[in-house]
Amino acid sequence: MPSAFELEPADRNAVQTEWQRRMEAEYSSAVLTHHLTLWLMQLVAPFELTRLGLAIVEDELVHSELSHEVYVAAGGSQAINLQAKRLGLGDVANNEILNGVVRAGVESFCLGETVAVRLFSKLRAPCVQPVAKQALDRILRDEVRHKEFGWTLLEWLLSIPRSSQVRQIIDRELPAMFKRLRANYGFSQLGAARRYVEARAAWGLMPAPDYAATLKETLERDYTPLFGAMDIDAERAWRELL
Repeated sequence: MPSAFELEPADRNAVQTEWQRRMEAEYSSAVLTHHLTLWLMQLVAPFELTRLGLAIVEDELVHSELSHEVYVAAGGSQAINLQAKRLGLGDVANNEILNGVVRAGVESFCLGETVAVRLFSKLRAPCVQPVAKQALDRILRDEVRHKEFGWTLLEWLLSIPRSSQVRQIIDRELPAMFKRLRANYGFSQLGAARRYVEARAAWGLMPAPDYAATLKETLERDYTPLFGAMDIDAERAWRELL
């Protein structure tokens, strides 16, 4: 397996940039989940949800560390670059904590972690660079549990006395959540010509149009049936802000 320094400069830069982005994203997820778990404790959520949230914080820190190891193996040397004011979920008044939990739980876990399971599975398949493969193995294994946390959290939120408020929040905000997700996954590139670079795939990267295709697959196979089981029309919300 060629080392990072045997890659073409453009490929090496792409690998470094992507794994640095993942390192920062995983660290941000750790902060977000820690904040969300505190809110769950303030809502006196079930113990198992709170404990799972705390376990996910540790998972995300490990993911950030593993991503940093891949970044360094690819020749990267810059320190992690995160702005503290952009981390977490922001402060809310006590009577708004439920709103914050619904928004963060649905967008970050039901949406974000669900598509992440399919994404990392596709990234892992052609990856052969050992340090990147090790990172993707661990991340993918954990993402399945993180996805389950999101849907378990939503199920609990829809069972509490204020469930009608939960549904109102979802009905109001799910279309905008999908819009942000489409932007993050480059959905405008769905069906565009894909430039597959084997050297990059070996390090756990894939062409931009494949991200959009993965999101479309997730809508059809995951979001629609999982939300539908809770009487939430994901397809309507998806189309609303197209």
